Amino acid sequence: MDLSAINPVLLVASIMISATPILLAAIGEMVVEKSGVLNLGVEGMMITGAVVGFIVAINTGAPLLGFATAAIAGAVLSLAFGVLTQIFLSNQVATGLGLTLVGLGLSSLLGKPYEGQKTVALPKLDIPILSDLPVVGRMLFSHDIMVYLSLAIVVAVWAFLKHTRAGLILRAVGESHESAHALGYKVIRVRMLAIMFGGACAGLGGAYLSLVRVPQWTEGMTAGAGWIALAIVVFASWRAGRVLVGAYLFGGITVLQLNLQAAGLTWGVQYLSMSPYLITILVLVFISSNRSRSSHDAPANLGQTFHATR
Repeated sequence: MDLSAINPVLLVASIMISATPILLAAIGEMVVEKSGVLNLGVEGMMITGAVVGFIVAINTGAPLLGFATAAIAGAVLSLAFGVLTQIFLSNQVATGLGLTLVGLGLSSLLGKPYEGQKTVALPKLDIPILSDLPVVGRMLFSHDIMVYLSLAIVVAVWAFLKHTRAGLILRAVGESHESAHALGYKVIRVRMLAIMFGGACAGLGGAYLSLVRVPQWTEGMTAGAGWIALAIVVFASWRAGRVLVGAYLFGGITVLQLNLQAAGLTWGVQYLSMSPYLITILVLVFISSNRSRSSHDAPANLGQTFHATR
């Protein structure tokens, strides 16, 4: 095994690309869960965004239009989840799992004619001066706009939840929907908006997979990325900064195992391939075993159905 074959500059750049779809999905799901809703349909919304974004991009030649359409598709699919869980009061876990199955089936149907085709690449941003810096220029400042947009969304979500009145209301709804309702806040409206934001972010994450990371459509290409995003939200204790760290950690594991294989590691390749999912399971088991910490960090009304009594 020749570790010198691994270029650290390309490694870091690849980690940023690999982490972006997971980061987008995870930060959207964090907002949803902060409002007290548990949506397990992230995988379905991601793959729907992936296929819709790809179809639009390949037919129009405009990747950014594909991203915008993917966000709308994810939001519309999440709206169906919101209507079922918030208005018809269906079980959130069962509905979320159903949403994943619907997304997987719908994407398979829509994407069948487009398998194997490649779309127009999303151009990279060359930031003046910064892109020309040695080492860090190529490492951090020569990515496409979606990488920087994902980081901007993380900062915006952090500022929204911590420093705005609307963010405080959203957190209050997640902690005690009865109290928020008694104070006159529209609990269902707040949750529906949070659900749609989460769906839009998941759609963007899925579109990044099909338009940038692997610029073609392949059935089932999300390969569990939505479930990893869900694990990251719990792993990060519902905090935006930790979601960023967690997404880059999991993205780094994925890229590292690919680089080690390319460097000539011949044994245990299958273990390296499953390592991101194994770590996801271990993180969930660890957090579940520490009930006091988990219950303290999670929104108090997470997964609970709200029904206005007056």
